[in-house]
Amino acid sequence: MNINVLSLFPPMFEGVFQHSIMKKAQEKNAVSLNVVDIREFADNKRQVDDYPFGGGAGMVLKPEPIFNAVESLTQESTPRVILMCPQGERFTQQKAEELAAEKELVFICGHYEGYDERIREHLVTDEISIGDFVLTGGELAAMTVIDSIVRLLPGVLGNADSPVRDSFSTGLLEHPQYTRPAEFRGWKVPEVLTSGNHGKVDQWREEQTLKRTLERRPDLLDKIELNDKQQKIIAQLKKQK
Repeated sequence: MNINVLSLFPPMFEGVFQHSIMKKAQEKNAVSLNVVDIREFADNKRQVDDYPFGGGAGMVLKPEPIFNAVESLTQESTPRVILMCPQGERFTQQKAEELAAEKELVFICGHYEGYDERIREHLVTDEISIGDFVLTGGELAAMTVIDSIVRLLPGVLGNADSPVRDSFSTGLLEHPQYTRPAEFRGWKVPEVLTSGNHGKVDQWREEQTLKRTLERRPDLLDKIELNDKQQKIIAQLKKQK
């Protein structure tokens, strides 16, 4: 996969893209990450913003640099062009999985008061928000989205099952995890996990997944279709409350 990021502050991505899973993904040739300085595509002395027509606070990103930058990257392809914006679609694991199936993505990171509306109307294919809050710019949001996509690419994670079992991948929260030592400061790992009985372990994990989701994100249970076994577990958990 090829990922291009348009930003006014390219150095912000250096630490994120050069460490951990992102670095390994590039070393494995699973992804190519390229950060483009929007100012390099400005028509007039690197000016990328201007006052809004009609007045108002703040500055608005001009269309010319954004269009020029995206068009320079898409002369031979038609990738998804993603605008990072608090007004966009709420980002989910399902959206990450959808985007991970693409061969090329372009992210636009804004700053200041907002974007010229013509960028939304005539250039982008997707608008994404990572939550109902406002950041100084789109860089941190883009890093979050890109990280969630890259870890899903084939061969990036050591265990192919890891992303499949993550919270939200199944529509539910992940079950609790434990590792050695089996007892720490008097707190013991649940006995079932050291029993060696894989059937009981799987059953415990399913029950804990449902319990954790019911306790922390009950809204998720309304969005998925539970099988008969899961419905019985939920009913029992509700009786225990």
